[in-house]
Formats: sequence, C-alpha cells, structure tokens
Amino acid sequence: MLMAHPAVLPGLVDRYWALSVLDAAEGESPVRRQIEDVERALCVSTGTADVHAALIAARHQLPGTGTLDDSVLISG
Repeated sequence: MLMAHPAVLPGLVDRYWALSVLDAAEGESPVRRQIEDVERALCVSTGTADVHAALIAARHQLPGTGTLDDSVLISG
C-alpha cells in the first residue's frame, strides 16, 4: 500500500481542516478548489477514494497513533 511520507501527511491534514474552516465561514468560498486539491492529495497519499476514509487512514498513519487506537470510532 502507498504510504505518504511522515513529513507530508500531517501538513495535508492540517491544511484540509484550515481550509474547511475558511470554506464554512464564507459559504461559496474561493478556497473550494484548494480544498478539492487537498482532498485529492489526501486520498492519493492514503490509498483511499473518499476524503473521510482518507482522514481516518491519515490519523492511523500519523506518528504516535497506535494500531489499536479507537478514537475515530463513533460512540453511540
């Protein structure tokens, strides 16, 4: 499986969240294209086809995350 370089993945995740905040604050935002570019990069970097799956995969690939980390599971 393709694995992103450890120095790249945290930056992509941080950029995604920062752009998401800007996009939510402005409604029809000019940052939409930038978000789509980051989403694509995250999906390619994690070997996924969906940004939500990419974020979960990224979380598990980031340094300090254990293989048994269940912090991404929804409690219900």
